[in-house]
Amino acid sequence: MATYFAHETAAIDEGAVIGAGTKVWHFSHIMTGAVIGENCNIGQNVVVSPQVVLGNNVKVQNNVSIYTGVTCADDVFLGPSCVFTNVTNPRSAVNRRGQYAKTHVGKGATIGANATIVCGHDIGDYAFIGAGAVVVKDVAAYALVVGNPSKQIGWMSEFGHRLTFNQEGRATCPENGDEYIIENNSVRKKTN
Repeated sequence: MATYFAHETAAIDEGAVIGAGTKVWHFSHIMTGAVIGENCNIGQNVVVSPQVVLGNNVKVQNNVSIYTGVTCADDVFLGPSCVFTNVTNPRSAVNRRGQYAKTHVGKGATIGANATIVCGHDIGDYAFIGAGAVVVKDVAAYALVVGNPSKQIGWMSEFGHRLTFNQEGRATCPENGDEYIIENNSVRKKTN
């Protein structure tokens, strides 16, 4: 017996693995070989292709296609209609199925509505991709990127707040008080 919920209009192919507590909503298609973790939410009209791996507690909003080559760690948020590619030079008349480029989305990262992630570029842990951004290079952990092509304009806390660093390279999340340190153009959360 399934330990997940699938709406009656969802298509779950034989050989797909779906974790306990996950919900798959209207008109979504989970293909053979896809692996979805526990307590995920797969919105309406979502396609999860073969060999895609989603960690636990991943939220996929409506109208997202996640193609072969994409992996997402735990707690990732994929905003409505965001796009992943998996071939850098697609042509209808040329079969490039064996040339899929890989993209990894790190733990806790957010990809905003209508953002496009060009394949072969990784998104760091807790990075925040603004709505409509077009990502054409790797994104550092905790980075805030926006625009087309995307540019980094700041840093984000694990709770999704923009960080303001003082002269000593320290910042505090306004929601939970976690402290962050910036060194050599990279950010890390201070541990006690």
